[in-house]
Amino acid sequence: MLKLHSFAKFSLLTALSTILVWQYPAFAWNKSGHMVSGAIAYSELKQNHQQVIEKMLAILKEHPEYSKFEEQWKSLNQSNISAENKNLYLFMWAAKWADEARGNQTFDHPTWHYINFPYQPGSSSNSIPSEISGEENIIFAFQKNLDIIQSNATNSEKAVAICWLFHLVGDVHQPLHTTKLITNQYKEPEGDRGGTRFYIRVNPDGQTISLHKFWDDLILGSENFQTVRNTATKIRASYQRSKLPELRETQFNNWAKLESFNIAKQKAYLNGKLSGSSDKNDGKPLPPNYAATTKPIAERRMSLAGYRLADVLNKLFAK
Repeated sequence: MLKLHSFAKFSLLTALSTILVWQYPAFAWNKSGHMVSGAIAYSELKQNHQQVIEKMLAILKEHPEYSKFEEQWKSLNQSNISAENKNLYLFMWAAKWADEARGNQTFDHPTWHYINFPYQPGSSSNSIPSEISGEENIIFAFQKNLDIIQSNATNSEKAVAICWLFHLVGDVHQPLHTTKLITNQYKEPEGDRGGTRFYIRVNPDGQTISLHKFWDDLILGSENFQTVRNTATKIRASYQRSKLPELRETQFNNWAKLESFNIAKQKAYLNGKLSGSSDKNDGKPLPPNYAATTKPIAERRMSLAGYRLADVLNKLFAK
């Protein structure tokens, strides 16, 4: 059995997104970002493991909310999107479904989307964070859904678990979904809640948003099928599998605590030197080069999410 330990262009935020301040618990990547990871995984599997796609499609079509996918597919402009892309769109939908299920008492699990490893600048305990036993966080959720897929559960239950796997692999690659900043300004036990209470402005005269939302929107701001597909193609071409040594790491928990946590410390919070505000109406301006520096980091994380998702799915369904 597969076990846990074995394994369109960038916008500085649209008028709508600058007004919204996302509350805790937060999304990791926006929906279109998750769709990109699903598209990358689909392209990888289609190139090398078409049989895996066929097995997954048969299960996903028994998802209890598959009718919602059909509604979204029918709403697309069919003159521009060929029917053969329906399978690709199903992967995109599967990747974002857990966010669309928020508020649904049957499927929503808010704590599954993140883990809050504490980062306290200057502390000696910031090297490799520890997991909290029994906490229903993203690491717990990943193993739980793996177990469901490998069990005698119904295809309907497995379809839900598959969608969660899609989403969790995407989530764990968003650095601020693994970390909470602890300072005198953001005190324990909650800290800044993954950057959702760390308020910034992209430009000095811009709207205040959370640092978490800034990172969420680094990949893409549109759910348009062709835009998502083109973005996925571009990222996959820019970050080819052979040039990503990180892919040697196959353990999900290490994607969180060895990769994303360290990126959050060093690149998101700039080793504790990034200035933020706890006032949601008056964010601190980001450094001038912050956006240009962080965008390629986010794209690399997204490429890793897509490749790793394909690898996880291949191990589950290749037999």
